[in-house]
Amino acid sequence: MSTVSGETPDPEPQPFVAQRWLLPSAVVKELDPDGERPGRRHRRTARDWLVDFSCFLTAVCFGLLTADGLEQEHLPEAVAALDQVLGALACAAVWLRRRWPLGLAVAMIPVGLLSITASGAILVAVFTLAVHRPFRYVAWVSGIALALSPLFYWLRPDPDIPYVWTLIIGVVLNGAVVGWGMFVRSKRQLMLSLRDRAQRAETEAQLRAEQAQRLAREAIAREMHDVLAHRLTLLSVHAGALEFRPGAPEEEIARAAGVIRESAHEALQDLREIIGVLRAGDRDDNSRPQPTLGALESLVAESREAGMKVALENRVTDPAAVPASVGRTAYRIAQEGLTNARKHAPGTEVTVLVTGAPGDGLDVLVRNPAPEREVPHVPGSGQGLIGLTERATLTGGRLAHGPTAGGGFEVRAWLPWG
Repeated sequence: MSTVSGETPDPEPQPFVAQRWLLPSAVVKELDPDGERPGRRHRRTARDWLVDFSCFLTAVCFGLLTADGLEQEHLPEAVAALDQVLGALACAAVWLRRRWPLGLAVAMIPVGLLSITASGAILVAVFTLAVHRPFRYVAWVSGIALALSPLFYWLRPDPDIPYVWTLIIGVVLNGAVVGWGMFVRSKRQLMLSLRDRAQRAETEAQLRAEQAQRLAREAIAREMHDVLAHRLTLLSVHAGALEFRPGAPEEEIARAAGVIRESAHEALQDLREIIGVLRAGDRDDNSRPQPTLGALESLVAESREAGMKVALENRVTDPAAVPASVGRTAYRIAQEGLTNARKHAPGTEVTVLVTGAPGDGLDVLVRNPAPEREVPHVPGSGQGLIGLTERATLTGGRLAHGPTAGGGFEVRAWLPWG
């Protein structure tokens, strides 16, 4: 992905939502909240229909098994008929368990006191409550049901199983159903937490990409300022000379016109390279040549050809041994210092001093005296120095600039050279 193109990648489809028929509708609702229709619930998925039918079948089977034992209890016909009717209604109510899990579980408490054939539906209701609601609701409903179970089994004891064992079986069965439901709920919460973590990771990655894009654009803007300002000031100086000296010798006019043409050509070339970086995206710094400390003499020679007085003193014995990033920063500092001197102190002699050694660091000094006459204010002054200060800080160095005692100006920088 390009960090400077400004384009936002299309969001990739979520794999969980794409296979929604394999997931419960409650999970699909959390994974795809935008897919919910206003005023209507999510449709049951294929898995929901299969699970609901299995729960209904389980409740019916429990009801049929317990209905066979009603004859052994020798209950009145009205009581036995009421038991079976309540059991059938409880089994039918299983289909409403997803919409009202808490209400169904609470309604099953009095039903469980009157109907033994509703035991299967009661277990399904408790399981549904454990899946869809927090544990406190399950604890209250299960606690009330277990507290009433001794009364139910005392009124309607099982002829084949002792009373104590009946209570133990009921407690174990209810605990197993609650534990199973809580396990299912924890799996769903784990899935949703992993989804949220993945979304946060994608958001953080996008923020990092945007930050990298912003930093890249700032670096390109500084590069554009450093390069083009130097070229355009050369154009301005020679154009001004031609304007104020229309009667100059032909050789000087031809020389100034040649410098203007060459500077314009180089400015367009530099601008073309920078725009190419913007179009091509984030590329390695080695994809195009970068100036280093070794190119400092060429920079000074170019300024001298433009008519500047520059005194260069490079005390670094081996400029090629200077790290590329440090040398490039030193070059930009000297370039910006010469550009500022050309704009704010034309005609003065600029001193460029570079000293340093491995372990001591690299010192760069660009100084110019006060101009001989008043110079008009140049709009936008100071922006390049701000960028240079930032550039020096990023390399681990420091940069200071300001007026000197005699009214001149100097830029002094120290860069680390390990």
